[in-house]
Amino acid sequence: MLRNLFKTRPEKQLGRALYDTCLRASRQPVLYRDFGVPDTIEGRMELVMLHVALAIIELKASGAEEGEQLAQEVFDAMFDDFDAAMRELGVGDSGVGKKIRFMAEGFYGRASAYSSALKGEGEESLATILARNVYASDAVDEEQTQLAAYVSASAARLSAQGYSGMQQSAGAEFEVAGGQS
Repeated sequence: MLRNLFKTRPEKQLGRALYDTCLRASRQPVLYRDFGVPDTIEGRMELVMLHVALAIIELKASGAEEGEQLAQEVFDAMFDDFDAAMRELGVGDSGVGKKIRFMAEGFYGRASAYSSALKGEGEESLATILARNVYASDAVDEEQTQLAAYVSASAARLSAQGYSGMQQSAGAEFEVAGGQS
């Protein structure tokens, strides 16, 4: 009976596996080397949130309750990881909760902007949104345009996989098209 109390739920394990896939994807050297994403704590965090947002957008688009639940597990895994990272960086217990809440609000804003841009519903282009969030810039250049193409292609691959494909593969494949990481 006590074993069941401490047993990890399968959906939590799958959520962690999907998050780990997003994490690996966000660490592709080509994103920093060729697309000019700043190799800083902030730059890395932006790419993690970008990849997780793409996965969550697709999971929620499935329309199934299971997709919503798995999206929540991926979200929880990301913020558990962020919490642990902040503590390793020396952020005190009293500050972690406030920072996590601020980061979660930022994540929801970014995910909404990415989703709208990918659907063609936003006033701003995807490259402009990425320039602002990932590069902290108001200007769009070739690097932001390349990252926008990568994001669009990744979203299309995730959409082709759908919920069941993501669930079966325990992760979505994010890979820079034509590039080696």
